[in-house]
Amino acid sequence: MSGGSGDGNTAEPDLTPMLDMVFQLITFFMLVINFKSASMDLSLKLPIIGSARPVEVQGIEDFLVLNVNKEGQLVIYGTVVPVDQYLSSEARVSRMKLPPAERNNPNAELPTSVVIRADRAVSFKNLNYIFTECQKRGFRKFSLKAFNMEDPAT
Repeated sequence: MSGGSGDGNTAEPDLTPMLDMVFQLITFFMLVINFKSASMDLSLKLPIIGSARPVEVQGIEDFLVLNVNKEGQLVIYGTVVPVDQYLSSEARVSRMKLPPAERNNPNAELPTSVVIRADRAVSFKNLNYIFTECQKRGFRKFSLKAFNMEDPAT
């Protein structure tokens, strides 16, 4: 018990400023978190190209990151997934970003850019299969990820 007037009234702190600050911090971290970087499989050994450069967009496109391991399997968030099912679901999501008049057109070009991160040991046959399946579903913009210099650890 604290000393005081003894009338039985207790003083309680006003938690409104603290709750307001916590809410602002949560909102800040939700806005700045980068979910796209979590979709990259860092265990892949990317090919090395002397003239590799970053993907150039002006912030108007969405990216679909596809990680292809050396066996030619699609790896999303560390899990091997079926290529056809995953690309079909992503195409449906991307198609919703089209103007309403073009959503039902099966030949419409999807606004999503596909970024393929393939292991350097993947065969061309497996990589071509991924490209072909993407094109069947309307994806037309592609980028390949590579290192621009020799990695000393490899």
